[in-house]
Amino acid sequence: MNVNELLQGATNIAAAYRSYHGGYFKTLISPEQTDGRLAMLDMVLPKGAEPPPHIHEKEDETFYIVEGIVEFVINGTTHTLLPGSALFAPRQIPHYFKIMTDTAQIITIMTPGDLWNYFVEFSKPCAAVPEITSPEPPTAEQIRYMVERLSSRYHLNLLIK
Repeated sequence: MNVNELLQGATNIAAAYRSYHGGYFKTLISPEQTDGRLAMLDMVLPKGAEPPPHIHEKEDETFYIVEGIVEFVINGTTHTLLPGSALFAPRQIPHYFKIMTDTAQIITIMTPGDLWNYFVEFSKPCAAVPEITSPEPPTAEQIRYMVERLSSRYHLNLLIK
């Protein structure tokens, strides 16, 4: 595969919207474009679609708020981010966030970029920009599968009891 083919494939991926937990995301930079070094997503999520407290073993995350208000808790310290604010969440440090407005648009950068595959795996492709809906609670079976997959494949540990 030559560079032009690789860039075209990454551009096709980056052009697609994917439905995710009542919201959606668009890939801005895929891991294929960076030799796996990073991935960047433009996410629009409704209140209630937030992850529980968790720890990434292998990835750092950087968040930039485009719209909405999002409260992040990183290693027990609360940070309230308004549009135009950014925050770094280092690997191996517990963190989570809570959307304080009805929706939030968040640019998320993952370094390295392998965690992008999780978002693709647990989302669905859309032909156009999807509508924002209330997130559907997952079934117990879906939760078990997601927790196992996050731990074994993506080295992400949920801090839930």
